[in-house]
Amino acid sequence: MVVSLLLIVVGFLGLIFGANWLVDGASGLAKKYNIPDLVIGLTIVAFGTSAPELVVNSVASIDGLSDIVLANIIGSNNFNLFIILGIAGLVYPITVQSSTAWREIPISLIITIVLFALANDFFINQNSVISRLDGIILLISFICFLYYIFKQMKTEKIEIVPYIQKSNIKIWTLILIGFSGLIIGGKLVVDNSIDIATDSGISQKIIGLTIIAAGTSLPELITSIVAALKKNSDIAIGNVIGSNIFNILLILSISALINPIEYNQFFNQDFAILIGGTVFLIIAMFTGKRKKLDRWEALVLVSFYLMYTTYLVSKEL
Repeated sequence: MVVSLLLIVVGFLGLIFGANWLVDGASGLAKKYNIPDLVIGLTIVAFGTSAPELVVNSVASIDGLSDIVLANIIGSNNFNLFIILGIAGLVYPITVQSSTAWREIPISLIITIVLFALANDFFINQNSVISRLDGIILLISFICFLYYIFKQMKTEKIEIVPYIQKSNIKIWTLILIGFSGLIIGGKLVVDNSIDIATDSGISQKIIGLTIIAAGTSLPELITSIVAALKKNSDIAIGNVIGSNIFNILLILSISALINPIEYNQFFNQDFAILIGGTVFLIIAMFTGKRKKLDRWEALVLVSFYLMYTTYLVSKEL
């Protein structure tokens, strides 16, 4: 088990550094075209920091590990919302743009509810499964989301920020090395987490909701904390909301296309937590200091997640 733990740590390091290099390369490419910070947060950074989930889920889906696939997505989204956004809000209260409060956060809520309905097969009478057809629906929705984002770019006021321009060779080297780190790291995390779960009698669901979800969300955590310290609310909130949307619409759709995902209805509880947390965030935007996540609201998010995780782990002991 010690060897498996060490290999998981090595895997997470590969995921973190790989995502960081990928984001650096992609952001350098994006900056050449003066793309706004909010758009970078919702797309380039969100994709880069979601890349660990993509790799981990692809590996788990190929191996037919449905509980790991679902637990990683739902667990990562809950970790993003409650812990990452919560900690970022504690570091510095997050001011949210009107478009984010009125559109991006509600979009995140709507797609979560849609996934909940698809997973439980409310629309057809069969066993609960996220089928390849569901994956196609999610992927088409992702393309529509990208269209919305790039259409929004035309109306965003672009602020020119000085930056050190990277050469094309350096940009593509960072991207390729980043992807390599993600692929190797993802494989190490999945394989060794399963070994630990098997040896210790802990369910794959709990491993996915806690260790894997938190580990694959470390790039989002680091990115949002750094953004909060630099008082860049657009990157902080855009990274979290964008990552949650990417996780459901892109990563889960690809996972379902690789292999249909059997849905365990025990995840309904975790869905309820995610939906409730997103509703809380929307309410926070229109109470107190409007369109701002205050420190006390951030503290509520972090405290709730810690209590819920403690409850989940205690049930396994």
